[in-house]
Amino acid sequence: MKLTLEEIAKLIDASVYGESSKEISGINTLANANTGQISYAVSKKYKKLLINSNAGAVIVDKSLKNSCSTNVLLVENVYLAYSILTHKFKYLQNINHLKTGSEVINSFAGVDISPNCVIGKNVVIGENSSIGANCVLEDNVNIGKNSRIESNVTIQNGSQIGKNCVILPGVIIGSEGFGNARDKDNKWNAIAHLGNVIIGDNVSIGANTTIDRGSIDNTEIHNGVKIDNLVHIAHNVVIGEDTAIAGTTGIAGTTIIGKRCMIGGKVGIVGHLIITDDVIVNATSTVNRNITKPGVYTGFVPLMLHSEWKKVGIWLTKLDKITTLLKIKLKNIK
Repeated sequence: MKLTLEEIAKLIDASVYGESSKEISGINTLANANTGQISYAVSKKYKKLLINSNAGAVIVDKSLKNSCSTNVLLVENVYLAYSILTHKFKYLQNINHLKTGSEVINSFAGVDISPNCVIGKNVVIGENSSIGANCVLEDNVNIGKNSRIESNVTIQNGSQIGKNCVILPGVIIGSEGFGNARDKDNKWNAIAHLGNVIIGDNVSIGANTTIDRGSIDNTEIHNGVKIDNLVHIAHNVVIGEDTAIAGTTGIAGTTIIGKRCMIGGKVGIVGHLIITDDVIVNATSTVNRNITKPGVYTGFVPLMLHSEWKKVGIWLTKLDKITTLLKIKLKNIK
């Protein structure tokens, strides 16, 4: 798919400043975009990236227009414009590409394939791997050697799985991430996710776990990671080598977890965080800030109004100092 900036402007209700006939073949981040791709910036915190970007064009509002050194598409609502444009570059699985395991078995040497699974075009499956009953492998999926994909697993287009992996029943890899933009009427507009899921070697993924594809960059599960049942990993999450994650944990988008971490059951990790290497998070904890030092962490509090929580949070961080002060005062009274 290629669109000119003029065509894109009509689609997202933008004004073009620059070469309106320039063709765009995809969307990428400000940091990684090339001259044939378009990017976007939603706030001034991205100003430095915007100035140094090699993107062929960027979508911005008037506050960032003068910071652009390339073609500009000027809009009122950048995030909404981006959400509309993503659907033009989304890869849609053609169901006519899908064939049953019995039809394609001769295309794969040394692979055990259930006759009632379905497999798309350009799929690669390494030797000594097995694909269980009712599995779906969409176009451009790549699975390494000695991997076991058990029944009812869906691996969506472009997802990559390494060697010696075990994927248990009901897992979904490469599903659409959760992202929406509001329009002027406060109606939600879904954002199409254009990245992939990249899974390393020696990874195990428990039953009914879901791993979303990246929005633009990829979701990454590195070598040796162990994931329990019913875990949700959102778009753009990166999980470092040899980290283990227990059941019913949810990790929100764009969070990076380091190597050799241990995440307990029912942990909730909010988005856009960085957790360093060698961290243990105890069960049912909520992680809502970066963790920069290795160690064991626990955190949970009752639900309350956010305005109240901000006050409580301040006092909680000062309890040790208050206790020390009280002990000194009591000692002086005696």
